[in-house]
Amino acid sequence: MMLFKRNIKIFFRDRANVFFSLLAVIIIIGLYVLFLGDIAEQELRDALGFDTDKIGVVMASLTLAGMVAVTGVTGCLGALSVAIDDKRRALKDFFTSPVSKNKLTMSYIFGSGAVGLTMSLTALVLCELYIVLNGGSLPSAADCARLLLTTALSVLCGNSIVFFISVFIKSPSAFAAFSTVLGTLVGFLMGIYIPIGQLPSGVQWAIKCFPMSHAASMFRQILADGELAALFQNAPPEALSHFREAFGVTFAYGDVSSGFWFSAAVLAVTALIFYVLSLSALRSRRGAGG
Repeated sequence: MMLFKRNIKIFFRDRANVFFSLLAVIIIIGLYVLFLGDIAEQELRDALGFDTDKIGVVMASLTLAGMVAVTGVTGCLGALSVAIDDKRRALKDFFTSPVSKNKLTMSYIFGSGAVGLTMSLTALVLCELYIVLNGGSLPSAADCARLLLTTALSVLCGNSIVFFISVFIKSPSAFAAFSTVLGTLVGFLMGIYIPIGQLPSGVQWAIKCFPMSHAASMFRQILADGELAALFQNAPPEALSHFREAFGVTFAYGDVSSGFWFSAAVLAVTALIFYVLSLSALRSRRGAGG
């Protein structure tokens, strides 16, 4: 417990690290305000054939849903910088202390997960506040439960992936470079910057196969699906289906379309696989003296 608290305190004490953990989120908000929002709203107007104030709320919900999913990755990534710093400065001291290596590893995993969960929940509350203040409706009790489940699965999956990669990174400079690249790419890989339907087929499949895209999909289904159904109530059913796939609300794999529980299973299974791979890699490196 002491190591767990130590790791969290070190992360939040470093304001620059906290800022850069939120950089991808800041970029998404900036791009949405500058031009992404207008482009997406116009596409929805074209799809509907009419204009309504609800269009802005729907597009904000779709974009901010992706932002919350991104936070689950970048928050965990920033918190794991503590583990990378310890590899250079404190790891030998830890290994000569009574603290077991397993407890040390768990403190990093749970610490980064706690940071990611805290930042994701904060982003989710701000997202909901923005939607309500701009004419959206408050989520029902069932939707709140689904939002909490999605947030937990998003952080669980994102944390497992970045922790696995961090096992093989030894220097803070290499980790900083990796964080910059991932922070830039993750929004694209979740279909936030550009609607998935506008991308080439190969890129669309890359996004569909990126596990964290399913976290963004789940948030979009909860936050935007109700308003979308109301907007498309007089349109042909295929129009709504096409729009949902084009904007990453659901993913089509041939004749199979992803739903909420399909995406939840993808996140849970991915997290299990990467945590197992991480622990196996750590045991191998320790056995080899690495």
